[in-house]
Amino acid sequence: MRKTSWHDLGPRLMSAVVLVAVAAAGIAAGGRIFAFLIICAMAGMMLEALDLAREDRYGPRGLLAVGWVVMGGVCATIGRLDVMVVLASTGWLFRSRAWAGVMAVILAGGCLIALRLGTIAGPWSVVFPVAVVVCSDSLAYVTGRLIGGAKLAPRISPGKTWSGSAGGLAGAVMAGLVVSALAPSSHASVAATVVWSVVLGIAGQAGDLAESAVKRACGVKDSGTLLPGHGGLLDRFDALMAAAPLAWVLALISGPEVPFWTVTWSDLLRGLRIFVGMPG
Repeated sequence: MRKTSWHDLGPRLMSAVVLVAVAAAGIAAGGRIFAFLIICAMAGMMLEALDLAREDRYGPRGLLAVGWVVMGGVCATIGRLDVMVVLASTGWLFRSRAWAGVMAVILAGGCLIALRLGTIAGPWSVVFPVAVVVCSDSLAYVTGRLIGGAKLAPRISPGKTWSGSAGGLAGAVMAGLVVSALAPSSHASVAATVVWSVVLGIAGQAGDLAESAVKRACGVKDSGTLLPGHGGLLDRFDALMAAAPLAWVLALISGPEVPFWTVTWSDLLRGLRIFVGMPG
């Protein structure tokens, strides 16, 4: 019988409870309170990225990088998403190994702010990707521990398994369907919700693996020690850093009329044509 280790379950649960409480309060409050919390998290993630890149977080380039991501969050808050994207895309100007962190953190945090403040779905547009990612991560952890089996990417993250990945996607679908049922919408589509839950779940797992690859290249296990059982902020939010920009793009293309997770392929193609200025 396969021996399962749950030594980190207690700290993970306690950290998760605190994070969920803070996130729920911020999402419900909305406005600048939510934006402030996200910007603080962005600054913290950038500091961890600087540590991973072995850059002096309090040196000129380190302080500029933190200021850069804060400006990206502020631009998203005031609706200047064009400037936010420019700030994200010019992270390479720092000529530092942390430039990718600048881009990823600005896009992740800025897109969450834009989703909360700029769509008709309001809080639900943030609840959906957050719930999908959290449930995917939780069920992947439990399923992987219980079933085990073939490794998903042994050279990048030896602990992840194909069974855990499948369980995570099942969790993503369950979370998406629950949120879709709770959210006020006259355009509910179970098939569309399942599709976008899986897409965001896959994006989240890809973000998790990407951060694992960065940590392995840097020779560290965790990005920080702020969150017991999880490591640092980057460890906790790596999946959301990939899912949030994708959710924002979907919301941007689908338009403000319907929540992005309920749009069909035809709705999405029509919204894409409108977005790029094509007739029809």
